[in-house]
Amino acid sequence: MRSDWILDVLTDLKTFATANDLPVLAEQLDDTAIVALAEIAALHEKTQGETQHERQLEPGGSGIGGAGAGGHA
Repeated sequence: MRSDWILDVLTDLKTFATANDLPVLAEQLDDTAIVALAEIAALHEKTQGETQHERQLEPGGSGIGGAGAGGHA
C-alpha cells in the first residue's frame, strides 16, 4: 500500500498555512512531515524485512529446511 500520499497532504497544508500568514503552523507541518517520512521509511524497512524472511522460509529458500539442509553425508 502506498503511504507517502500523506506527504502530499502535509505539503498542501503547509502551502495553505504559509499563504495565510500562519508561520507557526507551517513550521509544525514541516516537523510533522519529517516524522511522517521517518515512520514511512521504518514501515517500508519492516515490510521489506518480513518479505525477505518469508522468502527464506519458502521451500528451496535459504532458511532452515530449505535446499541444502537435508543432512546428506
